[in-house]
Amino acid sequence: MKRNVLIIGAGGVAHVVAHKCAQNNALLGHIHIASRTLSKCQAIIDSIHDKGSLQQPGQLTAHALDAMDVEATKFLIRATRSQIVINVGSPFLNMSVLAACLETGAAYLDTAIHEDPDKVCETPPWYANHEWQRRQACKDAGVTAVLGVGFDPGVVNAYARYALDHCLDRVDSIDIIDINAGQHGRYFATNFDPEINFREFTSTVWSWENSTWKANAMFEHRQDWDMPVTGVSTTYLTGHDELHSLSQNLGVPNIRFWMGFGEHYINVFTVLKNLGLLSEKPVRTARGVEVVPLEVVKAVLPDPASLAPDYTGKTCIGDLVKGVKNGQPEEVLIYNVCDHEVCFGEVGSQAISYTAGVPAVAAALLIANGTWDVAEMVNVEELDPQPFIALMNTMGLVTRIKDRDGDRLLDPAPQLSSAQRLPRRAHAR
Repeated sequence: MKRNVLIIGAGGVAHVVAHKCAQNNALLGHIHIASRTLSKCQAIIDSIHDKGSLQQPGQLTAHALDAMDVEATKFLIRATRSQIVINVGSPFLNMSVLAACLETGAAYLDTAIHEDPDKVCETPPWYANHEWQRRQACKDAGVTAVLGVGFDPGVVNAYARYALDHCLDRVDSIDIIDINAGQHGRYFATNFDPEINFREFTSTVWSWENSTWKANAMFEHRQDWDMPVTGVSTTYLTGHDELHSLSQNLGVPNIRFWMGFGEHYINVFTVLKNLGLLSEKPVRTARGVEVVPLEVVKAVLPDPASLAPDYTGKTCIGDLVKGVKNGQPEEVLIYNVCDHEVCFGEVGSQAISYTAGVPAVAAALLIANGTWDVAEMVNVEELDPQPFIALMNTMGLVTRIKDRDGDRLLDPAPQLSSAQRLPRRAHAR
């Protein structure tokens, strides 16, 4: 059993993670939130008290931390006796936080692939450039490290694993489809860190086609999908974290990621990119000041967390898996629908942050009770997806499955042992 959680980061996803940890503090123990800006951590703690999110009376503490400083992070892990570290800060921090966990023995979780500030859209498989180089170190130290355990990456990896194990005899393709049909009322904003958001789209788009990597340009390939609840939406083939692990771990020849974009987003993005304002490389102004254009754009755009109060509509994210079952062609859609307004009512966040934050806490709970405490580095698809999906069903992210037998709740809980189950929460929606 592992107890006491250190949350690194104080943005929109960290806000959700902290609330969900508070809702489950009987198992998780003390909760600590650390960021460079102490006031942001304290604001999250205040919101937890305002919403009454604590499951039982417990410790909630804010800390100032530069998580790039490995020694400082090690000190804080030890000082707080945290056995689980949930890294939901910038992806630039991943390797530093992982290094601190390796030296302290704390379990490590993150929700996005590591990024080098000077490199955009690294060559695939991206995980091999950073995280997977620490695999042996994790195994030698007996440290559990679960990579990319947000929604995408994360839940969609578990959906892919579930489809392989339980739905089809052979899988030929996986199309991951991410639709946000919500409206936030701002002229232009990104739903998570603008710097990370834009870096995804400014270089090569990699997809896994016929068991090899294929290079594409952003907005080169368009596809309309008719998804549950959100309806027909236009998406574009996009490179994404989960392709870099699923392609190596599942043996599926075709894996693609499709994200929905409106014409307005594409127009603004194109203008910013063509003007050089999305560059990660420093430039010098006429006054002799050196700035990074992308960081300037981030500074003038709305904070994604600030979008939550006015956000309406729903998201639909899932895996469309095609292959063969009993000798016949078969396809299955495993998906989740999330409501922006419901998320705000529960924890004060919008659905994009909610869908990324809840899975990280579900994974922490499975580490805490031993189910996923595997003492090595893994991506989500290397773990049993059943307890993960069953637990999220009770935490606000309900999974559904649509196939030739209809559209219904996917509940693997009856198949689980009592040791894999956690009690249902009053906060389940």
